[in-house]
Amino acid sequence: MKRPLRLGVVGCGDIARYMAFFARLNPRIALAACCDLDIARAERFARQHKIPLFSSDYGRMLTVSRLDAVYLAVPHDLHFEMARIAIDARLPVLIEKPITRTLEEGRAIAAHAAACGVKVGVNYQYRYDQGCYALARVVQSGLLGSVFYARVNVPWHREPGYFTQSAWHASRSRSGGGTLLTQGSHLLDVVLWAIASPPLLASGKTAQAKFKQVEVEDLAMGILTLSNGALVQVCSAMVATPEQSVSIEIYGERGTALYASQPFPHARFLGVKVRQERPPVWGLHALQCSLEGFRRWIVADQPFLTPAESALPVLAAIEALYRSSETGKQEVVAAIVQ
Repeated sequence: MKRPLRLGVVGCGDIARYMAFFARLNPRIALAACCDLDIARAERFARQHKIPLFSSDYGRMLTVSRLDAVYLAVPHDLHFEMARIAIDARLPVLIEKPITRTLEEGRAIAAHAAACGVKVGVNYQYRYDQGCYALARVVQSGLLGSVFYARVNVPWHREPGYFTQSAWHASRSRSGGGTLLTQGSHLLDVVLWAIASPPLLASGKTAQAKFKQVEVEDLAMGILTLSNGALVQVCSAMVATPEQSVSIEIYGERGTALYASQPFPHARFLGVKVRQERPPVWGLHALQCSLEGFRRWIVADQPFLTPAESALPVLAAIEALYRSSETGKQEVVAAIVQ
């Protein structure tokens, strides 16, 4: 494909604005259409990003705008049906994380995409973060030796408007979960990808520490046992004041890998000498790299770091952590393939 990839944006909220900004920096991507249930917001988005077609009708947008691919940035409860419609139209899809609210839905989307021969990716963009990528590649290479344990900390901050301006965030049935699914899953995904050992057991605890009137957690902690025996501790919050750097620590028999997002994304390695690998796509921000990686996957069949099936282990782990929080017992993590 010598012409720019014609991309349709579905959902014109905050994350879509960032992606549209990065798309406009990429001469190989053309924003061809946008869609939102709020037609006024779709019109504003189209005007701001110089998009020729806007609509409140998803089906119409797919029919009339001659798209090459679709980017879904909609509430989580809409992921499954909207992705299915795009797959049926034989349009590749980039879905904002998580792939869906539930593992059952996620399995179904991945299987449907494979059966139809349609490429579906999930925007876990931290895999394209320079520090996270370097950390993961060192762990995957075996330089640290056997991994004993890992820690993930996501001490983020959200104001009440996070829930009042996007009411679906507060609904368990619509969002699927709170900070663990929406924020913590980014870094937990990187750790599971790096260690490459399926999660088997989960012990979790969630709380509504600050936002008492919502149905989802604003604080979550948990421990996963992986099939290789490694333990993974995860903490995710939207109540940290002020917000702090996210971090990953991975401890192996020969060395340690450390990641922090501030003051800039970077990885450090202790006990071993490494040559840090760079992500396959260069950019100013991981979102920009993820979008370009998706484009290269579509037009040149270059591997994308987060195809649909690769987003299922973190979803299975988080479902089990939620179940554990509800039962007060250790729970088995569901198998990805039934």
